[in-house]
Amino acid sequence: MTVDRRAFIGGTAAAAMGGAAALTVGAAPAQAENAPAVGKFAFPDAQRLRVLVTGDAGTGARPQWQVADAMREQHARDPFSLALALGDNVYEQGPWADDDAQFAAKFENPNHDLDFPWLMVQGNHDNSSILPGDGGWLLRGDHEVAYHARSARWFMPSRYYSVRVPQENPVVEFFVLDLNPVAAYLPPLFQPYWAADGQFMTEQAAWLDRALDESPAPWKIACTHHPYRNNGPHGNAGEYDGLTIGPIDGRHARDFFEAHVVGRCQFLLSGHDHSLQVLEPTTASKGTRQIISGAAAKSVHGEPSSGGEGSPNVALYENYNDLGFMVLDLTPAAADLGVYTVDLSNGQSANVFQRRLG
Repeated sequence: MTVDRRAFIGGTAAAAMGGAAALTVGAAPAQAENAPAVGKFAFPDAQRLRVLVTGDAGTGARPQWQVADAMREQHARDPFSLALALGDNVYEQGPWADDDAQFAAKFENPNHDLDFPWLMVQGNHDNSSILPGDGGWLLRGDHEVAYHARSARWFMPSRYYSVRVPQENPVVEFFVLDLNPVAAYLPPLFQPYWAADGQFMTEQAAWLDRALDESPAPWKIACTHHPYRNNGPHGNAGEYDGLTIGPIDGRHARDFFEAHVVGRCQFLLSGHDHSLQVLEPTTASKGTRQIISGAAAKSVHGEPSSGGEGSPNVALYENYNDLGFMVLDLTPAAADLGVYTVDLSNGQSANVFQRRLG
């Protein structure tokens, strides 16, 4: 089903980890069971990490499989340590239960043999209510938290959490955030718990501030579904989808980013926009670099985009037509990013961007 988004808008504790990583979870309304029913894939215990960065994958359709095939090819060549899945894990409306068959069709089966931890982020499609992607039924996303106990790959012990890899002398700490309450197309206006100044977002902000202050990792990476800066059709936070009406323009998401994320993490990794973008840090972002990898199953081809000359954000690389994924190689002293596109006519992947970013 295709929805005219602009028309619509206008009218638990720590689970057994099975490897070398330290975990903190937020005081979210849903947390995974203390003892997962399945063994979890182990986190790496190494000072070189190879991180698969992908997003907006969960269609179960052939393009998702083709991108996953290319990921498998890369994994066979130089194995990944773990993956970041940046939301919209179960299109189009999210799961109906933690044993929903969609988890197999749209995650487990396409990603077979990619046997390592997948740090999962909540997306707007994972929390749909009336229309796909409206983000209006936030409790739906709790089924994805519960699925943590059922899958060896799927890692989502809470709606927001952080993971240090490895646990001792970590190379990186990933801070997985849930900004759906302040970025929904159908905002929770009559649910104080989810409000921008409500309990969920207030507790998440306090947790994040504390976790960032306490992190010993040389690399601190925030992972969200909704981007802070974006040249694609969704636009920047505070101007989402070209809107000027709060809160659906994402102004509260922008405020959260600026108060708690930018200037404190080297990288902000997001999906939501079905594109591949490597943006330059700015004075406004206080040196934090926005990276968007949301093209694992769909592209924004045909949708209005500000990418290219005259874009609001300077980009090292941007692609609004091809499907693909990214690979982030981390050591304590260096961060190298590769962008890979996939030719759907023959399934071949190409490394179209490679750069040391830090």
